[in-house]
Amino acid sequence: MTRFLLSFFLFFSCHFLFAQKTKITPVPLKNVKTRQGFWHQRLEAAKNVTVPHVLEECEKSGRIDNFAVAGGLKKGKFEGTRFNDSDVFKVVEGAAYVLQNQYDAKLDHYLDSLIMLFAAAQEPDGYLYTIRTINKDTTGSYDWIAGPYRYGFENGSHELYNVGHLYEAAIAHYEATGKKSLLNVAIKNADHLVKTFGPNPGQLIVVPGHEEIEIALIRLYRTTGKKEYLDLSRFFIDMRGRSDKRALYLDEHKLGPAYFQDQVPFVRQKEAEGHAVRAQYLYTAVADFLTVQEDAGYSNAVHAIWKDATEKKQYLTGGVGAREDGEAFDKAYVLPNDNAYAETCAAVANMLWNHKMYLYTGESRYMDVFERVLYNGFLGGMSVKGDKFFYVNPMASNGVNDFNRGTGAERQLWFGTACCPTNVSRFLPSMPAYIYALRGDELVINLFADNEANVSVKNEKVKIVQQTSYPWDGNIKISIEPEKPLAFPLSVRIPGWANGQAIPGDLYTYTEKASKPVTLTINGKKTPATIENGYLKISRTWKKGDVIEMTLDMPVRKVISDQNIRSNKGKVAIERGPVLYCAEGRDNNGKAAAIQVSASDTFVPQFQKDLLGGINVLKSASGNAMLVPYYAWGNRGANEMTIWFDQKK
Repeated sequence: MTRFLLSFFLFFSCHFLFAQKTKITPVPLKNVKTRQGFWHQRLEAAKNVTVPHVLEECEKSGRIDNFAVAGGLKKGKFEGTRFNDSDVFKVVEGAAYVLQNQYDAKLDHYLDSLIMLFAAAQEPDGYLYTIRTINKDTTGSYDWIAGPYRYGFENGSHELYNVGHLYEAAIAHYEATGKKSLLNVAIKNADHLVKTFGPNPGQLIVVPGHEEIEIALIRLYRTTGKKEYLDLSRFFIDMRGRSDKRALYLDEHKLGPAYFQDQVPFVRQKEAEGHAVRAQYLYTAVADFLTVQEDAGYSNAVHAIWKDATEKKQYLTGGVGAREDGEAFDKAYVLPNDNAYAETCAAVANMLWNHKMYLYTGESRYMDVFERVLYNGFLGGMSVKGDKFFYVNPMASNGVNDFNRGTGAERQLWFGTACCPTNVSRFLPSMPAYIYALRGDELVINLFADNEANVSVKNEKVKIVQQTSYPWDGNIKISIEPEKPLAFPLSVRIPGWANGQAIPGDLYTYTEKASKPVTLTINGKKTPATIENGYLKISRTWKKGDVIEMTLDMPVRKVISDQNIRSNKGKVAIERGPVLYCAEGRDNNGKAAAIQVSASDTFVPQFQKDLLGGINVLKSASGNAMLVPYYAWGNRGANEMTIWFDQKK
């Protein structure tokens, strides 16, 4: 009886706590406008360079024509490979974010023309997969690529992965334009999936080979309110590792079930395993599901996996997926430098996962990881101009060895497998959507960028203006402008690096952990900075003209690794603020790898507006080294590079 009462109490307490959790919602992208500086420059590149470039490459490679051919609007054959539909959907999503940032009638009309092709390619029951529609009367090689029948080779066909990106594009387009043309295509396909998959007689029990549909169904549920989409997402998650409930597929390239996160049911998974992009898309979906519906098994598993990935398997850049074989997570602490894989798509997935973990928990550590990936692992995947890309992001290069998917050691305009350029094109213009969030009546600032945002607090309009040169200095000015005096709490994330912590856990640490306290003034009056759980807390009645000014100390810091990372023994890396630095051969007499750094060596930041889009370089006081941000390397041709330097005795 006592055990029963205790179990009942714990059950009730947990559910009471879950019910009391205040939902966190991001401030919509359309409400946040960059004005100048670092991120404005990159959003302008997204609009003028990256998205147009990727759209052009999709046209040139036949990816867009595939829809016209499938829809009977053009004669031809299928071009490319089975996942090419997803590339088009991803850049359409990015273009929709561009429209949310700044309306462009020409781009709007161009998207309308693409949506007509998507609708034409869709079969009457909602099925959409151009390779099968075009080749439905053929046999042989296409059986292996697309499967012998619908969803007959789902662990390799990418049928569900493709349409997951369709849903995300459709929602972004609807939010940008208010039009339902693409949303209707997505809903028609989703309704087809609801009828096709499930536990009922006549339905298929399938595990998506490349996760993405799980994320997209939850997002579509939020947009439409149709709970069957949420339920189907959960069904796909729960069928992982359940070979007792479904037929096993042939392993693609015989990589094994862990490659697909299909080794055991999700609630029993404790480590980040397999293909890093697929895995993190699954973890993203689980974290997002938890923001809608609490589940202790999901929560325990996704937290354990996050701890494993972050504290044992992550590069200093925030990159993940060390192994080229399977584009996969390796064992704990196996993080080689010159043959690191760290796919650009995996960086995007890492940010998406950490943002969902933040929305679920409200904990600042997830945004700390997000920011590290954002300024290093993600931006490193694209050129400063915005039209060339790395698929793979090593921590060191001799400037000769081929690491970039068979294209040498230089950034490329495009790849046959173009998931990385298209993922960059969809994430980059969405960046302002991650700056702010609302937690009930509390306004939260998670990222720093020069911008103007309009939010609704207590059903009242409030304008927020940030003025900053971040990440080049730590001075941040925030103006709060409610339409009338309004009391509400404001929380500003103080990055982990500003508190002497490189990333959560001890995988990487600063040699000098001491940090100067945050300085804070409100309306010019020095105010004590109250920091709780990584957030600066200010609660007051705000009036027009209220100004917060804060300074985060930005010393140049040396970073060392956990001793278990053998590739970094006796080495040190250099950071300033959120930016990781590297040495390139062209700045160091062709001998970047020979640079040694002693404990007493100091580096001086120097802003060079005409170099690599405008950057802070770090020059050693002794004159023996010049460092540039890691994200900016490889923009001046192939050359030697390293982020880790031998420690000079």
